[in-house]
Amino acid sequence: MKFLITIYQDEDGMFIAECPAIPGCVSQGKTEREAERNIQEAIKECLEVRAEKGMPLTVSTRQIEVMV
Repeated sequence: MKFLITIYQDEDGMFIAECPAIPGCVSQGKTEREAERNIQEAIKECLEVRAEKGMPLTVSTRQIEVMV
């Protein structure tokens, strides 16, 4: 499966990675690469837990263009 993730640096310098298609699926790392590796593992674990609980694996997401 392929997922879109977001990575940003917080005020403490840590990189936070999130997977918007899986509610609550968040990880972090000291570098962007570490955060990316960590979110990959978090995605696998979140999908396993959601499947075990009979929850939908993902929620619908989309990108929109907003003119500012």
